[in-house]
Amino acid sequence: KDAEAGIMSLFGDVDGGAGPSEVDHVAIPDVEFDKTRRLAFEKEMLGLYVSDHPLMGAQTALARHVEASLTEAKEMNDGAPTTLGGVVTALNRRYTKRGDLMATFVLEDLEAAMEVFVFPRTMADFGHLLEEDAVVCVKGRIDRRDDQAKFIAMEVKRPELVLGEGPPVRLRVPAARLSETLVSEVRRILEAHPGDSAVMLHVEDGRRTTVLRLGAAFGVDAGNALHAELRVLLGADAVF
Repeated sequence: KDAEAGIMSLFGDVDGGAGPSEVDHVAIPDVEFDKTRRLAFEKEMLGLYVSDHPLMGAQTALARHVEASLTEAKEMNDGAPTTLGGVVTALNRRYTKRGDLMATFVLEDLEAAMEVFVFPRTMADFGHLLEEDAVVCVKGRIDRRDDQAKFIAMEVKRPELVLGEGPPVRLRVPAARLSETLVSEVRRILEAHPGDSAVMLHVEDGRRTTVLRLGAAFGVDAGNALHAELRVLLGADAVF
């Protein structure tokens, strides 16, 4: 009946209508896009990241390049200077009435998002660093003239992030030794060796041991130089 009515099959019949033909199957290679391309395609098609996030696994490394999280920035006063970090989304380049190029985008981390304005002078110096899904650090100031806090960019950079976390560095310290002076010295040494390994502090008080994980800002490069300085300060058996 379809043939008499002039209705054709989408795939056609190679045998002249005697029966359905076999559809050729396209061989699909057993490969997967890398994380960057996969997330870019997800954002393009769906408007959001689904399987992962560009900052997942990199938040510890990014924390060493910023002064505040986006959640903290939203509570800051108007005009407060700070450096924020995250992923560039909803990037929109446009021209002002004077013909100068500027841009707006949404800076997004794992907890929050904030609209960022890049005016022509900053755009001329740093506009080439702005790309959709790029991880950036933005130095600027808070703008609270409207109901919702925004950010005025003054500098933009692409930080070099080492993804993932190295093996943790564990420090054994008796509770009785934790004076303000010792804590300051430990902090000085840790900050002098930034890296991607977490620091675990084992505080021993008699038979009881409390294990504290230091914040992301104290991630270290777990090399021989760090271990040597900590052993001089805390003792040969303090680092393990």
